[in-house]
Amino acid sequence: MAFHIKKPETDALAHEREQGRPSLVDLGVQFCRDLRTKVNPQNGKPADKAFRDSLYEEATPSSTMPG
Repeated sequence: MAFHIKKPETDALAHEREQGRPSLVDLGVQFCRDLRTKVNPQNGKPADKAFRDSLYEEATPSSTMPG
């Protein structure tokens, strides 16, 4: 987001705070890299039709109630 700062001193301070700070794109890329190193696709369960269908099943009262 861009700001229009009239005072040169304040503008200089704002630029100083932004320097060295990673962009949102850089943060997103690093997040994906970190996630990839933590996940091992060989250990995961397959996302087969039964799994996908289970995501859309309606919850029954007995499955949501403890006990």
